[in-house]
Amino acid sequence: MRLPLNQRTAILLHEGVSGTVGKTGLSLLRYSDAPIVAIIDRESVGKSLPELTGIKRDVPIVASVAAALEYKPEVLVIGIAPKGGAVPDDYWHELKAALEAGMSLVNGLHNPLANIPELKALLKPGQLIWDVRKEPPNLDIATAMARTLPCRRVLTVGTDMAIGKMSTSLEMHWASKLRGWRSKFLATGQTGLMLEGDGVALDAVRVDFAAGAVEQTIMRFGKNYDILHIEGQGSLLHPGSTATLPLIRGSQPTQLVLVHRAGQGHVRNFPHVLIPPLPEVIRLYEAVAGAGGAFAPVPVVAIALNTRDLDEERARDAIAQTTSETGLPCTDPVRFGAGLLLDAVMQS
Repeated sequence: MRLPLNQRTAILLHEGVSGTVGKTGLSLLRYSDAPIVAIIDRESVGKSLPELTGIKRDVPIVASVAAALEYKPEVLVIGIAPKGGAVPDDYWHELKAALEAGMSLVNGLHNPLANIPELKALLKPGQLIWDVRKEPPNLDIATAMARTLPCRRVLTVGTDMAIGKMSTSLEMHWASKLRGWRSKFLATGQTGLMLEGDGVALDAVRVDFAAGAVEQTIMRFGKNYDILHIEGQGSLLHPGSTATLPLIRGSQPTQLVLVHRAGQGHVRNFPHVLIPPLPEVIRLYEAVAGAGGAFAPVPVVAIALNTRDLDEERARDAIAQTTSETGLPCTDPVRFGAGLLLDAVMQS
């Protein structure tokens, strides 16, 4: 069961506002229309969210679920995406406190919570636990049928995980709508599903059916839109990533947009796994995407550069350097808008 995020929401984000595990919560703060009334992060209590993150949303940061109750939240969202996707040991008492206070729970981690007896016993009428990562029903293997669709299918691919693929797809989607195009953002991860309400949690799908699950979603929407912006997952460069290849096969993309973090030279947490020069990465993705569609050409048309860690002058310098290195249009779509990326998509 899915829970629309249109109720007063608190985000459980211990060590996530300024750390490296807060991707889900920070993305909701940046992109969700939900009335987010509190952030729970014991490390950042009382500090300014805009000053810490650059996200233009003034939400109080408190120490615990108990402290958040002052703001009358109706839903608690687990806002972290840690390595392995497990619920941290010190989160359990917060989850129980939220349920005891009458809140519903949105869980994007790998651990399903809805069937845990201890948590189920705390539910009162009207309360729900939404485990976002669930395999869709009635799956089959992929058949490359997405190639028959008339719409553009733009897939974001990356040099690493958690690098800005979802943000890039969302920014391009909203820019497409502003231009009057029939555009659809297709969520493939837990955060995107929370934002969009539908899609496929790809890393919850058995590997044999992963490409088929993507294809099923693409075929459901492809005939009704001019352009599909498909949320990328993982990276072909990451030794632990399994999602990128089925995304390519299932979506049969017409264009790719490569997402990279400025200055990053190796896969995060794996210093021995180096990121090759971007022209080599581009050739890799184009070769794999072509092979996955029986050698139909699939170009990387632009670079989305994540410049979050740079000031504006250094960000513009990094963008200019990347354009020179790759010969492709490049911008930071979160910082400077996605218009340049869309122009590249439409001109290819």
